Amino acid sequence: MPEILLTTLNAKYPHCAFGLRYLFANLGELQPRAEMIEFTINDAMLEVLDAIISRNPKIVGLGVYIWNIEPATRLVAALKRLRPDIIVVLGGPEVSFEIAEQPIVQLADYVITGEGDLAFANLCRTLLDGQRPELKVIAAELPRLDDLVLPYDFYSGEDIAHRVIYVEASRGCPFTCEFCLSALDIPVRQFPLEPFLAAIEKLLDRGCQAFKFVDRTFNLNPRVSRSILQFFLDRMRPGLFLHFEMIPDRLPDSLRELIVQFPPAVLQFEVGVQTFNDDVAVLISRRQDNEQLAANFRFLREQTGVHIHADLIAGLPGETLDSFAAGFDRLLALRPQEIQLGILKRLRGTPIIRHDAAEQMIYSPSAPYEVLSTRVLSAADLGRVRRFARMWDLLGNSGNFVETLPLLWRDEPPFWTLWRLTDWLHERLGRFVGIPLLKLTELVFEFATTQLGRDAHELTSTLLRDYQRGGRSDLPLFARGRVQSESSIRNEPALGPKTQTRQSRHANPPRPL
Repeated sequence: MPEILLTTLNAKYPHCAFGLRYLFANLGELQPRAEMIEFTINDAMLEVLDAIISRNPKIVGLGVYIWNIEPATRLVAALKRLRPDIIVVLGGPEVSFEIAEQPIVQLADYVITGEGDLAFANLCRTLLDGQRPELKVIAAELPRLDDLVLPYDFYSGEDIAHRVIYVEASRGCPFTCEFCLSALDIPVRQFPLEPFLAAIEKLLDRGCQAFKFVDRTFNLNPRVSRSILQFFLDRMRPGLFLHFEMIPDRLPDSLRELIVQFPPAVLQFEVGVQTFNDDVAVLISRRQDNEQLAANFRFLREQTGVHIHADLIAGLPGETLDSFAAGFDRLLALRPQEIQLGILKRLRGTPIIRHDAAEQMIYSPSAPYEVLSTRVLSAADLGRVRRFARMWDLLGNSGNFVETLPLLWRDEPPFWTLWRLTDWLHERLGRFVGIPLLKLTELVFEFATTQLGRDAHELTSTLLRDYQRGGRSDLPLFARGRVQSESSIRNEPALGPKTQTRQSRHANPPRPL
């Protein structure tokens, strides 16, 4: 039985607990006395509790994050009620700031704030020696990255085969965007490059194909970025996938000349645009050259096979609905493959709270602490933005309406066309989940013809091409009459290979989104 049990509640099974592996890797001589076990926020709480209790540990180290704070609090409450002798140690960003009034902190025995890679091991040594530190809250000293044991050997074969493999070449961020915890991580620190790349090569040798870099600013140091990109380019293989978070306005020629050499679908860049409103950017201490950003997007879309995942935030201090709409349209015109529309979250420790009074920022008291209203955005408006974001996932990010969408916003700005569609769909359905693609396609046709006055003939052709992309053979209702008419003109049976009988509909049901 382990004396030290490292655990957390992941958001989903494919998400490995990167932090646990760092803690485990740096336990030193205590490692044989420790075990890692991961759960998800959807696991039954009593089953999680039983799995922990059955191992009879002396110390439980629990990673706490914005996505698991509520179930983690219930878990610790039950664990301390059943086994008060087990020492519970908390760590993670959600318990590193503003912790005094947190129920989970009050329940636990110790809390390590900051980067606990080495501090956790030191605390365990003290506890297993029979000593109990007087201070409950332990502020971890910032570790030197070359003092850390890298965690990559502790990804299992199952992890490599079925889960997201997180890696990092650096920690910290040079920018001071007030909504982001990374604004507190100054300076940027780099892991020694040779040991890092050696560890990545071992993962490749074990069959790892997908790497998600969690560096906040991968392209900050072009020399290091080039070395990493060249490393993977030299080891290119079918199925390789690399995800990087990029500074949007920094893409020098030294990086461009490498990026263009990667085949399509290998590189994914997550680019935090967040806002195009210069006044808002100044207000939240965000530095961004929007003209250079646009030039970088054009380069990536026109000359490379990079998949761009771009982020935009609604609800920032001073951001009106009109300016957010203009920002969405401006970003859409740059043609990223994916636009993630997020609502501002009030993360613990971030300086965004300095605007609470002047900008009348009201946040949800429960995780994930989304903004509910601002001085310039009512609660009703933000509710509609949330629905808009869900609708955009269904229509834009899904890739199911690539030809149809430009027809919808042909006569007015895209945002306001989709805003009308969002309200219309909400009135019709009252939801944006569990909608079969066939049903959604028929609703888009109805909205476009009845609300926007689009030509039914042109729209039918375009929507049908979008719907049948990927091999679907069934037909939406609006297309059936046309296919039958065309078949009769060609003297072909009305029920050809692209039409649908009752039997084939059951054999090939519409795919839910």
